[in-house]
Amino acid sequence: MDEKDTSRLEAFSDGVFAVAITLLVLTIKVDAPPKLPDDATLTRQLLSQWPMLLAFTTSFFTIGIMWLNHHRLFKHIKHTDTGLLFINLVLLFIVVFVPIPTALLAEYLVRTDQHVAAILYNGTFLAIGCCMNQLWRHASYRGRLLGKELDLQGITAINRQYRFGPLLYLITFGLAWINTPISIVFNLLLALVFAAPGIPQISLPARFLAIFRKNHIDEQR
Repeated sequence: MDEKDTSRLEAFSDGVFAVAITLLVLTIKVDAPPKLPDDATLTRQLLSQWPMLLAFTTSFFTIGIMWLNHHRLFKHIKHTDTGLLFINLVLLFIVVFVPIPTALLAEYLVRTDQHVAAILYNGTFLAIGCCMNQLWRHASYRGRLLGKELDLQGITAINRQYRFGPLLYLITFGLAWINTPISIVFNLLLALVFAAPGIPQISLPARFLAIFRKNHIDEQR
């Protein structure tokens, strides 16, 4: 199968990520006081907005790092099929939805009935994590949508990094039922963990290892 250009899919995805991350700014709202406040009043007002800033920061970096990983995957993915396009479309649908639970979380974070907003927020990122994982699994299964020149180290690093991704997001989702602020901080830390390219495993998948050995033998001959 000849390599198919995925530039249209990547360009469309980049646009959706950019729109979603821009819409997050709309979640930041500062109430205008009836009169100009003094420095102390303004400082207290800004500090009172910490739930909004925490939700914005977490969502911004999570979407940004999701985009980073999406870009990283398509360095290896060189073909497309209907399944890949559909999974990517579902991923973008959830990504562009993120500003809504972010706004709800910013509104309800300091209230006692905060758990529903936190569950929706963390559930959204759990769904994104599962879609990213499924996107890579679908493309890398038997190398069917990967390029001819396989980067074994990079592929192995992604496999290792994504192995426990959904489970970690599931733990974060579970924390939302118990302690909302901790679940948000854990979500932010989790995003930073996935920003790293990952550490390759020592043991390569059998199929890729066989390809590597065959090429090495051919070079020696």
